Amino acid sequence: MPDETPDPSEAPDVLADEESDPDDLPPEPVVDEAERLTRLARERAAAKPPRNDEVGDADLAVDRDEAAAYRADRDERLAAHDYTARVREDETRDVLVLHPEEWVEDGEIRTERIEDVDRGIEIPLSGPGEGDDWAEIDEYNREFVADVREKHGEDHAANVAALADFMGNHYAKPIHDATAGELSEFLTEYYPRNAWPTAAQRDIVEKSVRVAFSVADERCPLAE
Repeated sequence: MPDETPDPSEAPDVLADEESDPDDLPPEPVVDEAERLTRLARERAAAKPPRNDEVGDADLAVDRDEAAAYRADRDERLAAHDYTARVREDETRDVLVLHPEEWVEDGEIRTERIEDVDRGIEIPLSGPGEGDDWAEIDEYNREFVADVREKHGEDHAANVAALADFMGNHYAKPIHDATAGELSEFLTEYYPRNAWPTAAQRDIVEKSVRVAFSVADERCPLAE
């Protein structure tokens, strides 16, 4: 089924203009929680199961259940404000779209029902950033690499610097906001082609990713 959510080039990205009634929008904490739950659901859905086939099947089912639970929680919170959610896959990024339930019929957006496009809320979930946002994220990631270098040495720092390049240039996100899917992409695609590591660095790259999350005091989404 094609996604008929209004294109972002045809409507403002997130907040209503002066003509929109703020009471028509979900409260900001609800929007923030919808984004958080969506990201958690995507992380669990992208989690890689362990190599053991029997355990892997069970863990995969748990991941799917957790992802579904996060989405259900999000949908319930939005429904309390007569809103619903979907993720639109654009060419360069995925976008969380929150919009009034009344816009939807039989699972499809009915454009004739959209009287005020500013009631739609769009939150990029992935993809490149722009301008000052990117510069700020890049500076933060570079400072983080320096922390890794000080605590864990040059080889781990070199690998985390490659991760900083990947996360900044491809997703405009701090290193420790990376999802399991993004880390898998870094390890299997970006790092072998772009990092030019030494043999020692290549041997410890996955450990370096875990070190990065440890330094940030965050849970690493990579499967154990």
